[in-house]
Order: sequence, then structure tokens, then C-alpha cells
Amino acid sequence: MDGNTGGTALTQKHRELIEAARAATAQAYARYSGFRVGAALLSEQGNVYTGCNVENVSYPVGVCAERNAIGAAVRAEGPGLRVAAVAVVAFNRRDEPSACSPCGECRQAIREFSGSAEVIYMGREGDMTVRTIAELLPDAFGSG
Repeated sequence: MDGNTGGTALTQKHRELIEAARAATAQAYARYSGFRVGAALLSEQGNVYTGCNVENVSYPVGVCAERNAIGAAVRAEGPGLRVAAVAVVAFNRRDEPSACSPCGECRQAIREFSGSAEVIYMGREGDMTVRTIAELLPDAFGSG
């Protein structure tokens, strides 16, 4: 997971977030899909919060790792939370790296707390891509 396809070199802080996200995958409740996702969020205050996906037999009731990390961060820092970066890592049921950029709901949730946060996510070969949330969601709802 050291590679990068986003044109931005991975920093030490990116690597630390990636490792925290990787560790969070171990707690994922992925009973139905076997797709374990972990997220690590860096707040502008310098704190790191993690989350994992939590599935439910009624799929729409499940919650993504990114939104769980945001919830933990808001709970700790309050409604003034500002996100500096988020890393997302995923593994399939064979424990192989799996491509995983934030879904649309998670992109909008990240955008709610930052217009410029870096998003580091896993590509198809386990390589990591770095983009800003503005690049991933250029015309975010409510941004105009």
C-alpha cells in the first residue's frame, strides 16, 4: 500500500492515517458482504478518529466507516469539527486489498466538515490515491 496514483506523494501523516484505517478494518461488522472497510480521520486540531463499516441484514441500515469516523470526531470535538484528511482502506473476504473510494453519501458528509480535506483511498491494486474532497465532489450540495 505504498504506491500512489493521485499525483500527490504520500506523507508520513498519510501513512499513519492509512495504518489507523487498516487497523480499523479488524473491527468491521461485515457479516453479509465480507467487505471490511476502515477509515481514519485527521481533524484540523491534530486528533485522529477511526471508524469501520457496520452492516445490517437490511442493507440501507448499515453505516459506512467514513461516517462512523466523522461521528466519533463530532462526538469528541463538537459541531465545530474541521476535517484535514481522511484515509479509507478495504479488504475483501479473502483478506485481499479492495478498491474503495468514499461513496457519495460519505463524500457529502466529509464535505460538510471541510471543503479542502485530503481523501486518501485504496485503488484496485492496493495502491493509494490522494485527492481533495472538492475533486471527489466538485459541485457538492449546499456549496453554492
